[in-house]
Amino acid sequence: MKRTLMAGGWLLAMATMATAQGTTQGTTQGTAPVIDMVKQASCGCCGGWAVAMQEAGFTVNVRNVSDDELYAAKEASGFSEELWACHTASIAGYTIEGHVPAADIERLLAERPVALGIATPGMPAGSPGMDFGDARQAFDVILVNPDGSQQVYASYSGT
Repeated sequence: MKRTLMAGGWLLAMATMATAQGTTQGTTQGTAPVIDMVKQASCGCCGGWAVAMQEAGFTVNVRNVSDDELYAAKEASGFSEELWACHTASIAGYTIEGHVPAADIERLLAERPVALGIATPGMPAGSPGMDFGDARQAFDVILVNPDGSQQVYASYSGT
């Protein structure tokens, strides 16, 4: 029951923010698209992803939350657990799970597919926020459809 209430509250808060921001996100010249992100306070790689998104031109609202709140947000996203990573974000009605590159978020906003959002499962080395040294793992960005089905949205090779 506790998780259901938190998930409902998170969804209401995200819907309220999206409604307040209207359809201008990413469409009005001079207005930076807004990403709302939830993460654990102790996670440094999440902070690195937020900085990478800011450097790409996004405005990022970061909210440090408890484990219960973070998991409630993940459950509310409609994404299956195998797609979960260390942080969850939203932009323009889409969920962004994990270390998704900015170019894929920009593409999502430009194409506006009928989808729940996109995810980079796990924490692949070389993805935004996980770019420590020269190590780069191959990884996919997954598009999650409203029925929960998935398809590869982008692929990145390793070194």
